[in-house]
Amino acid sequence: MPNAPAIDPQRPTPGPARSSARSSARSSARSSADAWRGLLLLALTLAVYWPALLGEYVWDDDAHITKAALRSLDGLRRIWTELGATQQYYPLLHSAFWVEARLWGDAVLGYHLVNVVLHVIAACLVVTLCQRLAIKGAWLAGAIFALHPINVESVAWISEQKNTLSLVFYLLAAIAYLRFDDARKPRDFCVASALFLCALMTKTVTASLPAALLVVFWWKRGRIEWRRDVVPLLPWFAVAAASGLFTAWVERHLIGAAGTEYNLDVLQRALLAGRVICFYLGTIVWPTNLIFTYPHWTVDASALWQYDFDLALIALAFAFWSIRSRTRAPLAALLFFGGSLFPVLGFLDIYPFRYSYVADHFAYLASLGVIVPVSAGLAIAIEHVSAPVARRAGQVAIAALLAVLAVLSNVQSRMYTDAKTLYRTTIARNPGDWMAHNNLGRIYSHGALHRAKAIAEFEAVIRLKPDHARAHYSLGVALFLSGRGPEAVDHFQKAIQYEPKNALIVGNSHYFLGVIFTAMPGRLEEAISNLEIVVKMRPSDAESRAALDGAMRARSTALTRKPPDGWPDFH
Repeated sequence: MPNAPAIDPQRPTPGPARSSARSSARSSARSSADAWRGLLLLALTLAVYWPALLGEYVWDDDAHITKAALRSLDGLRRIWTELGATQQYYPLLHSAFWVEARLWGDAVLGYHLVNVVLHVIAACLVVTLCQRLAIKGAWLAGAIFALHPINVESVAWISEQKNTLSLVFYLLAAIAYLRFDDARKPRDFCVASALFLCALMTKTVTASLPAALLVVFWWKRGRIEWRRDVVPLLPWFAVAAASGLFTAWVERHLIGAAGTEYNLDVLQRALLAGRVICFYLGTIVWPTNLIFTYPHWTVDASALWQYDFDLALIALAFAFWSIRSRTRAPLAALLFFGGSLFPVLGFLDIYPFRYSYVADHFAYLASLGVIVPVSAGLAIAIEHVSAPVARRAGQVAIAALLAVLAVLSNVQSRMYTDAKTLYRTTIARNPGDWMAHNNLGRIYSHGALHRAKAIAEFEAVIRLKPDHARAHYSLGVALFLSGRGPEAVDHFQKAIQYEPKNALIVGNSHYFLGVIFTAMPGRLEEAISNLEIVVKMRPSDAESRAALDGAMRARSTALTRKPPDGWPDFH
């Protein structure tokens, strides 16, 4: 073999043991480097989210934090077995909240720290998954995911621990299943299945995982085999479908995802889905002017421009399909992105659609479908640059990108320092957000000092949403407490009209009407009729019964009082 390399007799030929040792050393060095990168990412993410770490509860955080009545072992049982015991039926999520409540009670810092740590763990698992799939730019993808502003809502809002925790289980399940796909060991399948169930019990948006795995297999191998790829995932598809349908039922019948906001036909829902996907694509690529509550779109099938989103997606999918022989990555990324968004595209009714069809936290998982391929593309582009100066310029540009994302996320996290700041910022960016006006009004109404501001906010809600029963009720209470009882009458009556099945609003409105009419000349009969309704609804309510007795005494006194001189006496 004349072309064989010369062998130095003084130097031993590398054997399997030495090669294995070198491989082990490289693996150990990489693991150590990854550990340091992970710690650096944690420190950077904590710094970015520092304003939110020092923040307070916002919106429904207090409803998600385990209530005092559920902090016992029996409360933990109720979390798993009783629908309605918690804000949503995600038993593993609320078990995590139960543990946290036992550790630090209502201290907000603990919940925020857990959310940030879970977010960083998820980012590191993104790195691990990319490395497992030999995707370039793994750490860049993890860093962009950790620092991207669209994820601030999921991390800075305590209630969205369902996002951060479920994604950790989702990614762990994906990594475990890929291990099973390689070795076909039943133990790996059982571990992956258990992790997938944990993800579903934390948030059912993770039901898209089996479909996502099939997309990954198609991307890697160019085909999907029935026996190898599909059959093992059939139980996962069955559990995912059952979980999704159950959550949809809970959203509609227990949480309240019903009303005129959800009256969309099939065509309208298809138009909405295309617009939602395009919205999130644009927001992830250009994350500016992010809002806690976006404007509520009007879906109009007669407006031709609303078809543009679906047509653009069809054209994009066709373009990606046409280049599949060269690269399947773009189409796989689009399929993952759209599939991960499916639960929030409008085909299923979910409660937040009452306020807006889009929200940043809906894109938490799906954002990986954009972040990972973009990171891979940037890494490949820099790798193929031969000139050292150009390569250094590319690295500087990536560092600048991460810095910009970190600054934007830091600014965005300041919205979540307290509820008042959140609602004021939201109203400044979306003046038509009646929910923010209403919640800000409720904050102002807690003290007499800001009652005029509360009245102004509730009036804004009614201008934007005239049939908002709770805003009418709250405005009525604020007017009553401000000594403007007669002005409150119409609002209490409308509160009863618009939400006649809400016993609390109906009962309280009748009570206030009774008290107001008692003080108004000539309206004692109306006072008594309203107070009789309250007493019938709440037989043990001493305050309502006392008000009714007072109104009846006033009527009796009026009937027996001697008329003034000059009045005809009919007795």
